[in-house]
Amino acid sequence: MPVLDQARRLVVKIGSALLVDQQTGALREAWLHALAADVAALKARGMDVILVSSGSIALGRGALALGQGALSLDEAQAAAAVGQIRLARAYEEALAPHGIVTAQILLTLDDSADRRRYLNTRATFAALLSRGAVPIVNENDTIATDEIRYGDNDRLAANVAVMAGADICVLLSDIDGLYTANPRVDAHAQHLAVVAAITPEIEAMAGDAGTGLSKGGMKTKLMAARTATASGCAMAIAQGGGMNPLAAIAAGARVTWFTATLDPQTARKRWISAMKPKGILRLDQGAAQALARGSSLLPAGVTEVAGDFQRGDPVALEGPDGARLGLGLCRYTAEETRAIAGHRSDEIAAILGYPGRAALVHRDDMAV
Repeated sequence: MPVLDQARRLVVKIGSALLVDQQTGALREAWLHALAADVAALKARGMDVILVSSGSIALGRGALALGQGALSLDEAQAAAAVGQIRLARAYEEALAPHGIVTAQILLTLDDSADRRRYLNTRATFAALLSRGAVPIVNENDTIATDEIRYGDNDRLAANVAVMAGADICVLLSDIDGLYTANPRVDAHAQHLAVVAAITPEIEAMAGDAGTGLSKGGMKTKLMAARTATASGCAMAIAQGGGMNPLAAIAAGARVTWFTATLDPQTARKRWISAMKPKGILRLDQGAAQALARGSSLLPAGVTEVAGDFQRGDPVALEGPDGARLGLGLCRYTAEETRAIAGHRSDEIAAILGYPGRAALVHRDDMAV
């Protein structure tokens, strides 16, 4: 069974019903500050933490006096625009006393479906986490339409966990996990502590959303679990309504764990290795040896470029003798790669006319 405080990188999803009082529409400030203390304690152990938080529409509708009824699309997007400012400020004020810098990232489904945007987002997460920041992620409700929506932050959290290479994802909910039936109506419902595989029988246990502010139900949580665990990330469904919910999980509070059979890095490399390359990069001997040691591929080590590929496309990596060394996602287009091949990374800006990333293929985007 996974152990929360041993995670290397943690994604936590916070639903509207936990963050915003359902009766008044006001922020639950004491709860948020308790959560911030949990985050600070985990970061003090060396953990990276990402928060995927709902709440912008719930906070914005109160500011715009939109009431508690159903909102039209334009009303919901207007509420999100107003509420997102308040949501980001609330997290900033809660985490700042702990010396933690916050960042805001707004995503749509397109950002994970499009490989170029996916890599941009992944690189942004890596840069923020390497500097100790806590990204606050939400769906970009102000611009998202149905065809580019996640639709719930359960699945968004799972996709963020995959993007960021997290090894644990926690969905804080109004229930302490998955039951064999709805425990609110079935006194004989049994709690499941561990789910090793999401079978049709497990899926049949899922119900619908349980609160007025919450959009996700158990079905969306199982969909999130399927995404996360397939990418090497364990996932937990946990009761989040009480104070210090992450500390409670670490102390052994009852949750449902969905286990992953692979670690995130191994799962990602398997995903990359199954791709069909759209180009070939021929390397010199020094670059080939560096790859074998686990290094990224720099432009200086490339002697030949073949194929027509875009940024984020898979390319085959070959040694000086043409032997296949591996496969990787290239950070530049074929045209750009040809221009900078054989050059030092500090020459990229002068050659392309704009600053670029030092690595042509980062080691995290490579299966050797």
